[in-house]
Amino acid sequence: MGAHVSRNDFEWVLTEEPHASRRKIILEKYPEIKKLYGYDPMFKWVVLLMVLTQFAMLPLVQHMSWPVLLVVAYCFGGVINHSLMLAIHEIAHNLAFGHNRPLHNRLFGFFANLPIGIPISISFKKYHLEHHRYQGDEVIDVDLPTLVEAKLFCTTGGKLVWLILQPLFYSLRPLVVRPKPPNPLELINLIIQLFFDAIVVKLFGWKVLGYLLLGSFLSMGVHPVAGHFISEHYMFRKGFETYSYYGPLNWITFNVGYHNEHHDFPAVPGSRLPEVKRIAPEFYDNLPQHHSWSAVLYDFVMDPEIGPYARIKRKHAGLET
Repeated sequence: MGAHVSRNDFEWVLTEEPHASRRKIILEKYPEIKKLYGYDPMFKWVVLLMVLTQFAMLPLVQHMSWPVLLVVAYCFGGVINHSLMLAIHEIAHNLAFGHNRPLHNRLFGFFANLPIGIPISISFKKYHLEHHRYQGDEVIDVDLPTLVEAKLFCTTGGKLVWLILQPLFYSLRPLVVRPKPPNPLELINLIIQLFFDAIVVKLFGWKVLGYLLLGSFLSMGVHPVAGHFISEHYMFRKGFETYSYYGPLNWITFNVGYHNEHHDFPAVPGSRLPEVKRIAPEFYDNLPQHHSWSAVLYDFVMDPEIGPYARIKRKHAGLET
């Protein structure tokens, strides 16, 4: 299965996550960044266009052969669905309609979720905000691979398999590591999604629903846009736990590549994160950064110094009240 990774444990640190302290320092020097807080009025229209594009694809996919469908799902539909997942990431931060209209954000999350095929909008928010507040916490941060994942997928071939199966680990890990009882909005998300999927099957058949589900699955694995899952927090340089990417794929991923900027200022919508970097370049230009998400995936698989163990972890200190 190829070379074995050189690490046999995570990188344990005693320091706090770096973003809250850096945010404080940056705001002391550049208080005008607070003017970037809020929501982007154009965001909802971009998401609407993506969802409608997938709706328009459904009758076309109905007549495709399976080989053609797989290519279209990987190269087109999956890219849109992955972008919608990142739209749900924006919505989780209330950046569709602002913090004063949380219900509008949740309802819009249901809509953005439809082409993805499985209900993720509410559950993602429930865990993702903890990832921001407790980054690296061994108990709370479910973005961290489990010890079982790190031990099982510790060779070149194993890491490739892990990337292919990443959608399953990303979706199921929270349910195993930190299960939470479903809340009413999650049940509503589930009912709406199942109803939509049933309509797709009724009108266009199972193959068309397969196009949506396969697009979501393929685009989260060995796919250029999925490189951000690895690039964001896997330790490519010792001591650094968050990395930004400033390349062209940001255009279709709501600037999720500006990840240091996002963790420093989660109240700033993706469309304005480049402005954060422009205002405070001395805080970001010298940080390690990635130039290609495809190269990130290649290096993750081939470099024996990188693998599921290459994450910074902190001992659990309890939940803040």
